Amino acid sequence: MKRLLTHARLATLAEGTQGLGIVEDGAILIEAGRIAYAGPRAGLPAVEGAETVDLGGRWVTPALIDCHTHLVHGGNRAREFEMRLSGASYEEIARAGGGIVASLAATRALSVRDLADTALPRLDALLAEGVSTVEIKSGYGLEIEAECRMLEAARLLATLRPVRIATSWLAAHATPAEYKGRNADYLAEVAIPGLREAHRRGLVDAVDGFCEGIAFSAAEMEAVFEAARALGLPVKLHAEQLSHAGGAALAARYGALSADHLEYADAEDAAAMAASGTVAVLLPGAYYFIRETKAPPVELFRRAGVPMALATDCNPGTSPLTSLLLTMNMGATLFRMTVEECLAATTREAARALGLLAETGTIETAKSADLAVWDIASPAELVYRIGFNPLHARYFQGERTGR
Repeated sequence: MKRLLTHARLATLAEGTQGLGIVEDGAILIEAGRIAYAGPRAGLPAVEGAETVDLGGRWVTPALIDCHTHLVHGGNRAREFEMRLSGASYEEIARAGGGIVASLAATRALSVRDLADTALPRLDALLAEGVSTVEIKSGYGLEIEAECRMLEAARLLATLRPVRIATSWLAAHATPAEYKGRNADYLAEVAIPGLREAHRRGLVDAVDGFCEGIAFSAAEMEAVFEAARALGLPVKLHAEQLSHAGGAALAARYGALSADHLEYADAEDAAAMAASGTVAVLLPGAYYFIRETKAPPVELFRRAGVPMALATDCNPGTSPLTSLLLTMNMGATLFRMTVEECLAATTREAARALGLLAETGTIETAKSADLAVWDIASPAELVYRIGFNPLHARYFQGERTGR
């Protein structure tokens, strides 16, 4: 079926265009779920047999993309939130048996369907804001079958809702109690063989890890990256969040899709990431929630030409955030990113961080017709407002699925 969207103001975010790639009087022709034309209405070729939708001058952007989440998990960590309010640090909570390992029991106890059902409200909150694509990590099972169940649940979500799900194997997230003090054994006996099994089952799109003093060193993560390379899988990495542990440089050396968090990254890291094309995924929700005071070096990334993405980092312990619109506002207010940077960070650059830029993330011919239609006077409103959702309609693969 053909669908023609007319009387639209487009922010295409296409590479090679100036700013947001704005087309003031635009049209989009959709055929078989893909964009057949996007540009000035005056340049639209003759179209027959299309359903025509008059958008009445509304703004259209690429559908938003949340490129870093831990959406699938059991339980919550509200008690840790209370502890943090009383003065305990993230590192202190983790070393006392809280943090990531505290989510193990609740996650391990759930079936695939239960995990998917508990994730659905979080996913629905994102979709209601015009999100079309969500990355979901494992990392709260920390045993082979529990980790696989998390990714099976993530795959199941894509059959329950009109959404594109990208999965990341994150067994190298923490060391469970049964392997305490034996990181190398855990990687050799669980994380790496589990990766091979999950890949065999078709559950893995990319491989991630947590490179930090409370998790895994850069040297330890290298073994995981080598295993990923042998399977032909791209890598990404939680890096330089709490200290400078060498993760960003490691990610760049392996040509990682992204390095994420990056509060303690430096100029050498920025240069290495720029050279490798590794996207800096910034996570202001975690920065805000754990009361971090050192912001990621946005100006260094700008000067080096490192692409920057923004994501919710939705997780039970350090960023229980399910609003990408609020994330954009945080990127602007906390990290001093511009409106253009924030919008690109949740569309084009988020797609790049997932290796999906050829498929989605911009409004361009031949790409999937993943679109968000907004009741706004200017794109700046998407970054400016707090707690307000101006979504008029969401299109996923050409079908209207939103309001």
